[in-house]
Amino acid sequence: MNWPQLLSTQRFKNQQGDIVPTSTPSSQEGAEALRTDFHIDYDRVVFSGAFRRLGRKTQVHPFAEHDHTHNRLTHSVEVASVGRSLGNRVGVMMAAGGFLPAGNRPSDIGSVVQVACLAHDFGNPPFGHTGEEALRDWFRNPAHAHYLHGLSSAERNDIQTYEGNAHSLRLAASLEMYRNRGGMRLTAATIGTLLKYPWTTMDERGRHKFNIYQTELPFIERVAQELGLPEKGQHHWARHPLSYLMEAADDICYALLDLEDAVEIGLLQDLEVESVLSELTFIESTWQAQSSRQRCAMLRGIAIGRAVDDVAQTFMTHHEELLAGDFQGKDLLAFASPQVQNTLEKAKELARTRIFRHQSKLMTEIAAFPCLGSILGLLIPAAHAFVTTGELSTRQSLALELLQDEPLEQGDSLYLAYMKILDFVGGMTDNSAARLAREVSGIGML
Repeated sequence: MNWPQLLSTQRFKNQQGDIVPTSTPSSQEGAEALRTDFHIDYDRVVFSGAFRRLGRKTQVHPFAEHDHTHNRLTHSVEVASVGRSLGNRVGVMMAAGGFLPAGNRPSDIGSVVQVACLAHDFGNPPFGHTGEEALRDWFRNPAHAHYLHGLSSAERNDIQTYEGNAHSLRLAASLEMYRNRGGMRLTAATIGTLLKYPWTTMDERGRHKFNIYQTELPFIERVAQELGLPEKGQHHWARHPLSYLMEAADDICYALLDLEDAVEIGLLQDLEVESVLSELTFIESTWQAQSSRQRCAMLRGIAIGRAVDDVAQTFMTHHEELLAGDFQGKDLLAFASPQVQNTLEKAKELARTRIFRHQSKLMTEIAAFPCLGSILGLLIPAAHAFVTTGELSTRQSLALELLQDEPLEQGDSLYLAYMKILDFVGGMTDNSAARLAREVSGIGML
């Protein structure tokens, strides 16, 4: 791989099934354009409906009533801030080492990582990772197996494995803005950086984590060619080096900020957080926190700053392997300093034992299964009947009218019909999913 290709600003659109280049907006604005191509990517993400919906989606605590608790939107903004800092730091070091292509600035690296971070949780369904499990659980239930007859192996795997990362890409590449005509038409560099798991469900790892549904495969094949991503197997590419920075920013934020939320809602004490962060933080003896919130914020800021410095240096230490597509680590944090690794692992362990299994969270997560299951139980039989027989009951006809953004059409395959339903359900907020489940059950009428 080489940086001139990896930082490609080319955009693509879907033109009657063919993935073809499309014009670059900044070039139309002239040499003194107010926005670079990567700034245009940023604007497209920020003004998208998918981004706004993150404000009503779970980060850790479903239906959190505390004003300071994170949701997916605030989490994404904070991850983007850390990602920009990481990218800018790496960009400066790349420039100093002679790796930055002519015509690119160090801040371009930060901008690409920032946009990918903003979009990385687009596809998270209602109720976060529990929502993913609930959607998978419904389709993997043996009682529902007959709905999958007629699908190819790859299609069946896609339908049975709702994956937030793959749906984030689907939203960016197909659904938002130019629907089914290239989506948001982001630059190839940004799309590549968004690919944390650049393979399909047919890869041996695809039944757990993946980024590419069959619907977006032709698009990614063209983007991978543009970026020069090496093929590691069938429909499996090496990761874009900057995707490791996006991943690190996300890991840093969810490890440290989950603890801050727990202090806010009374699940942890600030002294417990101070103990966890002690290897990365220091407080001047004259500094006095006015509240536990202020103390946690100060500690968190120091810890993130130290982690950013460390991860940026780790990236440059392994620059050659990352560029060759031969990086052997699970992620950059696996090669970070012991202080960073220990701190983040202790933070995650504290979250696992004291936050994720708290009863208030467990009850809502348990309820996510019947909630999303009832919605699928209404829509999937209707879609199956629509595609296979064309004969629908009155209830099924009414159910399909819920799919207003992209209704089922004559000629839709069973796979496409199910993907449209997963687009609809996955795009719902926690509140709208709970409300719809209640209303279609008839309880909402009482």
